[in-house]
Amino acid sequence: MQQSFVKRSLWASVVTAGALALLAGCSSTPEQAAPVENRTATTAQQPSTQGLQQGTTTSPGAVTSAGTVGQATDASGLDPALRDPSSPLSKRSIFFDYDSFVVKDDYKATVEAHAAYLKRTPRARIVVEGNTDERGSREYNLALGQKRSEAVKRVMALLGVNEAQVETVSFGEEKPRNSASTESAFAENRRADIRYVGE
Repeated sequence: MQQSFVKRSLWASVVTAGALALLAGCSSTPEQAAPVENRTATTAQQPSTQGLQQGTTTSPGAVTSAGTVGQATDASGLDPALRDPSSPLSKRSIFFDYDSFVVKDDYKATVEAHAAYLKRTPRARIVVEGNTDERGSREYNLALGQKRSEAVKRVMALLGVNEAQVETVSFGEEKPRNSASTESAFAENRRADIRYVGE
């Protein structure tokens, strides 16, 4: 009988100690506010032109007198090839089939060109903006637009782009390129647009 009492006492002590340990582990911690990201343009987001005199440019890969590697830039600090209509970097839209977020082979060259630019320009940042046509609910289209922008980001990551250089956002049906309600207009609106930060 006494042995049974000792076992129960020991068991009660173990259970009590365990409960106290659980309660100690569950003690409340002060709530911290969620981090808020400031998305206003700052000089920190602009590509550096260190080592360049104002109003001058250097060839990509050229070493400046300060010993830094130069990148040809215009007044905005961005590579002029981004605006050159004959450059593959001027193509900024990837179009999708209806209700799809698969990057088609027709647009892989565009994604590859931007991926190559991002790899050789580590300070460059882009936002991939997913869009849809007007068919479907607002919520569905926002989700589909996000999947489209993330699909482009995923292809770029597979091509070696640092994921920190690529931000994704969805506008759903809110930014149509063509507001008509025709199949050709819908096709224009099913896209992901690449926008360089600082443009």
